[in-house]
Amino acid sequence: MTKISATSKRKIIPAKPSAATGKSAAKIPAPAKPAKKNKKDKKTNGKAENKVKVVRDSFTMPQNDYAKIGELKQVLLKAGMHVKKSELLRAGLHALGKLSTLQLKQAMAKMEQIKTGRPKKG
Repeated sequence: MTKISATSKRKIIPAKPSAATGKSAAKIPAPAKPAKKNKKDKKTNGKAENKVKVVRDSFTMPQNDYAKIGELKQVLLKAGMHVKKSELLRAGLHALGKLSTLQLKQAMAKMEQIKTGRPKKG
């Protein structure tokens, strides 16, 4: 048992009856949940219309190509523009998308073929 000093003004709260004793506690009604907004209402505020889903992915690339990302980031930083790796890769995809099919094939033919998957530790 715990003792409470005479100078303490704490109230002793009786323990709630447990299910093991066979006594059930009085049910307290749950607070009413706010009504859900209609999907059409969300679109009217402008945010939902412009939202694009983001996809997270993982890929493998040679070390010298990965270093090229850092080099390009430094060039842009010196030019006064801070970019993230994902932004730089997306810009590269958009630049490749502007090439003709023949130019794209030539660019891809210059790329070294690598094994996919995670590299072995060692």
